[in-house]
Parts: sequence; C-alpha cells; structure tokens
Amino acid sequence: MKIKLRFVPYFLTVGMFLIFAASCSKDSNAGSNDNSNTAAGKIKAPEFNSKVTYGTMTDQDGNVYKTVTIGTQTWMAENLRVKTYNDGTSITNMVYHGHGLNGGYCNYNNTDNPDTISTYGRLYDWYAVNTGKLAPKGWHVPSQAEWTTLVNYLGGENVAGGKIREAGTDHWKGPNTGGTNESGFTAIPCGVYSHSDDFGNSGEFTAWWTSDYYFDYTAYVMCINDNCSTMYCGGTYSNINTGYSVRCVKD
Repeated sequence: MKIKLRFVPYFLTVGMFLIFAASCSKDSNAGSNDNSNTAAGKIKAPEFNSKVTYGTMTDQDGNVYKTVTIGTQTWMAENLRVKTYNDGTSITNMVYHGHGLNGGYCNYNNTDNPDTISTYGRLYDWYAVNTGKLAPKGWHVPSQAEWTTLVNYLGGENVAGGKIREAGTDHWKGPNTGGTNESGFTAIPCGVYSHSDDFGNSGEFTAWWTSDYYFDYTAYVMCINDNCSTMYCGGTYSNINTGYSVRCVKD
C-alpha cells in the first residue's frame, strides 16, 4: 500500500533513525568509501551459479535480467536498473535534481559506464519504491515478510547471507565469509548513496529496500556484509532518502 508522505529535508532527519547508511551490520564500519570494485576498477559480470536453472524477464526499459526460483518464490537474480516507472514516467536522478515525493535513482559514484550499471544495477530512494510503479509489470518490490520467507527457506538469518552472496572475490572484498551463492540469488556489493549525498561501501556491503515503511521517515531494508553469513530480516531500517539496491519478486 502506498504511504502518503511529505518530503523531509536532510537536516530534519539526522539522528532520528537507526543509522547504518554505510552498513546495517551491528558492527557497522560506516564511513568507508572504497569503490575499487566498481566504476573506478575492474568491471566483471556477476558469476551466476552454473548448477542453478535461471529464467529471464524484461523490464519497462527493455533490460533483460536473469531470474531464479527459490522455494515458492521467483526472484530477479540481478539488481533493478530502470530509469522509468512502469507507467512510462521518467525517474528523477536524485544526485543532480534532489529528492522528492516522486522518487529518485542514481548510479554509484555517478558512473555512466554501461557495464558497471548492468553489473551492479542502480540505487533508488524509498520514495521511488513507495510509488508502487518501480517494479516491472507482473513483479513487485518485496515486503519484509517476503524477504523473511526467503531467509527462512535458506536456513535462517545466520546462514542465508552466505547462500545468496556471489562466491569468490571478483566483486566482494575478502574474505567473503560463507559466500556460496548456492541459492542462485547472486548478490554483489553495490554500496550505498547516503542521505548526506555520499557514496560508500562498495565491495563490502549491499542492501535492498523492502516495501514496508517503518516510522519517522524510515523504511525497512534487508542487508548483508562481506565478513559474515548473516542476513538481517528484522528490525533494520534506514532513512527513506538513502539510495539502496532493489530486487523484485514475481507476483
């Protein structure tokens, strides 16, 4: 359900929410701004699990994604990278034009490298999620409950992060603890665009928005780090101006 919101400037939101814009792990390493594995360095396509059977889907911009069925759910196996909503409306670039109620996107470090964008996807604020028009037709941004279904199917919070994470260190920094990608979900570390207009944590962190609002201009997210197998599916939330990745699940 779309939440009616008003836009809140940054200076009114600092300190009002659980801050983990650089990491949602309990042992946050916020402030890291490494981008050696993204636009400034090597760009390799994600390494999908060769033992998993993937499908495909196409978004409203014509981008084609791999999909994977995990339990009873079918997920995008890549991060969303649309620049238009599913009604054809353009999404504002929030770096250059600011945030607003209609939502925004950005590319990590403002890159225009198509290989980087294809590999990592784009980052979106929660206003974009809240429009209800971000996901391709027939798909939707998952709720916290739907993420929890995925986590539980994979054995719980303590191990699910490793099972969804791309194996190896082509994109993740070492040690990529527990990263097996046995599920085929193929999560890679896309970093974050913080509500204070900074990019950070590529190579070591990724988070995806849920469709669920929390309170006081924050919304729930799912997140993983490179140094543990944990995937947090409850009680983790962030300022809705922050830019995170988006995965969609089939209706």
